[in-house]
Amino acid sequence: MNRSYYAIFHALRAVTALDGFDSGKHSGVIAYINKVYVKEGIFDRQLSKILDTAFRLREKADYDDFFVVSEDEAEGQLAKAETVLRMLLPYLEDKWK
Repeated sequence: MNRSYYAIFHALRAVTALDGFDSGKHSGVIAYINKVYVKEGIFDRQLSKILDTAFRLREKADYDDFFVVSEDEAEGQLAKAETVLRMLLPYLEDKWK
């Protein structure tokens, strides 16, 4: 859960870096992405849902003493991270030029 979330998070930070935006908090990056990219239709709303779930699961996995993640749940989250990376890659390649 942790690694899947951070793959998504750091890819999003690459997007925000191209705007010159940074935040000391995860919630700041998430809010910025939702406001600027999801709300404006640059990225599909699916991104917001995946990000919200990944964030909550990562927090539970990292901080809840008795939170157990099944192999299927972990694989599902990994697949969602791959979906996000495939979504962001064309945007990053285009903007990086």
